[in-house]
Amino acid sequence: MCGIVGYVGKRDSQDILIEGLKKLEYRGYDSAGVAVFTQNGLEVRKTKGRLAVLESALGEKPLHGSIGIGHTRWATHGKPSDVNSHPHTDNAHKFSVVHNGIIENYMALKDELIAAGAQFVSETDTEVIAHLIASVYEGDIVKAVQKAVSRMRGAFALGVLTEYEPDKLVAVRLASPLIIGVGEGENFIGSDIPAILEHTRNVYILNDGEMALLTKDGVELMTIEGNFISRELFHVDWDITTAEKAGFDHFMLKEIHEQPKAYRDTMGARLNDEGTAILLPELKLTAEQIKSISRIHIVACGTAYHAGLVGKNMIEQLARIPVETDVASEYRYRSPIITKDTLVIVVSQSGETADTLAALREAKRCGAHVLAITNVVGSSVAREADSVIVTWAGPEIAVASTKAYTSQLIAFSLFSLYLAQTLGTQPASAIAETIAAMKKLPEQVESILARGDEIKVYAEEIAKHQDLFFIGRGVDYAVALEGSLKLKEISYIHSEAYPAGELKHGTLALIEEGVPVIALAVQEDLFEKTVSNVKEVKARGAHVLGLGQEGHEELPKAVDQVFSIPRTVSLLTPALSVVPLQLLAYYASLALGHDVDKPRNLAKSVTVE
Repeated sequence: MCGIVGYVGKRDSQDILIEGLKKLEYRGYDSAGVAVFTQNGLEVRKTKGRLAVLESALGEKPLHGSIGIGHTRWATHGKPSDVNSHPHTDNAHKFSVVHNGIIENYMALKDELIAAGAQFVSETDTEVIAHLIASVYEGDIVKAVQKAVSRMRGAFALGVLTEYEPDKLVAVRLASPLIIGVGEGENFIGSDIPAILEHTRNVYILNDGEMALLTKDGVELMTIEGNFISRELFHVDWDITTAEKAGFDHFMLKEIHEQPKAYRDTMGARLNDEGTAILLPELKLTAEQIKSISRIHIVACGTAYHAGLVGKNMIEQLARIPVETDVASEYRYRSPIITKDTLVIVVSQSGETADTLAALREAKRCGAHVLAITNVVGSSVAREADSVIVTWAGPEIAVASTKAYTSQLIAFSLFSLYLAQTLGTQPASAIAETIAAMKKLPEQVESILARGDEIKVYAEEIAKHQDLFFIGRGVDYAVALEGSLKLKEISYIHSEAYPAGELKHGTLALIEEGVPVIALAVQEDLFEKTVSNVKEVKARGAHVLGLGQEGHEELPKAVDQVFSIPRTVSLLTPALSVVPLQLLAYYASLALGHDVDKPRNLAKSVTVE
């Protein structure tokens, strides 16, 4: 996720671009840049680091001109650096592009452009766009952008300038948000409404497959095929704070709703064109090295640890390699047995978690190959690991992790299937079937989110209680742990998760009349045993919410209330079943009047032991 802003009008664009980027910095903050038409032509200024670094550089040497584009970056392709920052240009510096999203076929396009003489200076997929537009330009920037976009596969929002037509700004949307702000004698583009709200409240919200041509005198909307569109302006009556959250009351709720996009982006270019195989070019392990792996250690903290528990199940079932999962703060102190045949997977949203970093360094000292799963390109974990799978969830603002966790589940799914594919432990047909199910997950999550009011009613009821229990078996237990953590983090309700089969070994003593129990019964092969455990807590007076898959007739008979998730293959169910639990925690916290985004005593990234 990155932030885009653009301006064309009569005023000096630099300050407008910087102020717009400040409103979008929550979308990305590892680098920033602007491109402005000045009396010297198209000039670009960009820097690694927070927006303040760019602002300082422009303060010393400003760019004066009335048309420009700006960008604040959350890296996906290429580490954070000056050269990888946006905007990007072609070799002649006649075209400039800012981009939010992922170009899935950028490597093929890059090879083709290099063969035609293009010289690349960055590691990004975005630079491909600038060279591609330059290669097809024949005097009409709109047609050139349309030709280029027809060659690109992925999800993207673009802002494009060319020195050949210095009064025009072109914007394109395909699966990444982009809005057009309409003023008097000036017009704007932005990734989100906050970027332009200071200047206008009249906007066009582009739909997928649409683009716009902006001049200071007007805006033309069209499809990327060139068909013109007529649309009424939307008048924004939100305040700035609400606009930053895209109309949601809290960042946490916004991020819960961003999960379908995070799923799509994390899968992205990691599926082949046919959707039958996994591609992980970022994995620096040969097939021979993979075949030599004798054991895997997954090391993480908190929510990432819970993702690791699901990952353990996935790897063992699909690749048949034994896996140990450890809390990072304990890992070094138990003298783990690490050999050159051990693969160590460290998981961290921020990539800066102190305990996880320490575990990574210990694993490397012992000669293990370390794979990092992280949400931050250029983080310490990403820099120090041997291989990195980036979860393209975009920045998380809320302290309680939601989309970062579920993106980690997608990363583990991809990696587990890749191992199975390489080792031959699963038939190709089974792998293709699981991939097909993965591709349906975003739409299935959207269907769960559409039923949020059902969860809200139950959450308001449990907010009246001081204690609550989650039970489940297999990966349902791993999800129960995450659901319980979310509830504790932001509602402060005492909550515990237990393996359902352990109830008779002491936990039943805690069950009394009226206590809420959330029973995850999503695993079909464990369903009957879980229902048996549900009957045990029901017999002792518990009020049970059952979480199961659609179409199951037995669960409603065993519990007091049911919430059903769409059907999918067993190992992928955590990516769906956790979503109602995230909403449960959110609405319970809301009912209790707590600060959802900033729970007491907690920080987003734990950078000390």
